[in-house]
Amino acid sequence: SFSARAFAKNFSDEDIAWAVDYCHLRQALLYVAVNTLVTDRELGEVARFIAFLYQIGADALIIQDIGVALMAREIAPELSLHISTQATVTDAGGALFFKRLGFSCAIVSRELSKGQIADIVRAAGIPVEIFVHGAICVCYSGQCLMSSHIGGRSGNRGKCAQPCRLPYKIGDQEGF
Repeated sequence: SFSARAFAKNFSDEDIAWAVDYCHLRQALLYVAVNTLVTDRELGEVARFIAFLYQIGADALIIQDIGVALMAREIAPELSLHISTQATVTDAGGALFFKRLGFSCAIVSRELSKGQIADIVRAAGIPVEIFVHGAICVCYSGQCLMSSHIGGRSGNRGKCAQPCRLPYKIGDQEGF
């Protein structure tokens, strides 16, 4: 629920509870992505899901939506929050901003250079993660509107139509 992988075969609540137990028996941590932007209509369901994850002992939530993060702080104050790559953390200032909001890890934008990542790591004072594989998006991770306009599906809702992978031709005004 509420992850940026809407077309994946996602887990039921029972599957997630089993996975938490499985991981914890093996001294492993389990993080759950709740990293889409949500609407007012969805807030009740997001709150229920966060309370459920807290109750079963999930170790962290990966979040993009600041409103969801504030809600999580109220529902599950001890639950660790990681800022999603969907939030487009591209510099140390962004990582420090989310640290001040109570996030304990920043998953930075995959488009950054090794040097930019090193600068964030030195300045942030919290763990930093980065994707080394993923969509070959022409926009910063999760910030594409092209899919919504061309494909009618929002990447911010985990439903990217990946129009950036289609073949295009460049022409002059008369060629369009």
